Amino acid sequence: MPNNKHAVKLAVVQAAPVFLDRAATVEKACSYIRQAGKEGAALVAFPESFIPAYPDWVWAVPPGEEGTLNELYAGLFENAVEIPRPDTQALCQAARAAGVYVVVGVTERSPQTSNGSLYNTLLYIDPQGSVMGRHRKLVPTGGERLVWAPGDGSTLQVYDTPLGKIGGLICWEN
Repeated sequence: MPNNKHAVKLAVVQAAPVFLDRAATVEKACSYIRQAGKEGAALVAFPESFIPAYPDWVWAVPPGEEGTLNELYAGLFENAVEIPRPDTQALCQAARAAGVYVVVGVTERSPQTSNGSLYNTLLYIDPQGSVMGRHRKLVPTGGERLVWAPGDGSTLQVYDTPLGKIGGLICWEN
C-alpha cells in the first residue's frame, strides 16, 4: 500500500489553445491556473506548444502550398512568446496568485539569439511567480524542423522544489 503522507495534487490541462492568438491563450491558461489553485493543485502542466498553438499544419499542408505555409508561419512567429514579456509576466502573476508551480509549453522567440528563430520550449514558473527556467526541445522532429530551431542542451535541467525534482522533456525527447 503506498504511503500517501506526502501526496501532491497535480493538474494536467488538456485543452485547446485559441489558435495562433497568444493573448487569448495566455488569458485561457491563467484561468486554468487559477482554477487549479482553487482546487488544491500544487503543480499545473500544459501541453506542448500550448501558447500560441502546436503547428500541426507541418504534418497536413502539402509542401507545394507555400502561400498557406507562409501565412501560418507568419501567424506563429507573430504570436510566439518572448521571455520575459507581459504575456509571460501574466502567467507568473497567475502562478503567484494561485500559489502553484506551472509548466507550460510555448513557441518561443528569443531576442537574445537571432530573434528570427523559434523554439519549442517548456517554461517553468514557481509559486512566487518567478521564471525558474526553460527547456528548448533539442531536436524538433520531421516537419517540426520547418518552424522550430533545435535547442542546444544548455537548458536541459531539473529544478529542486518542495514537491520533488521538476523537469521535462518534449514529445520524442522522452
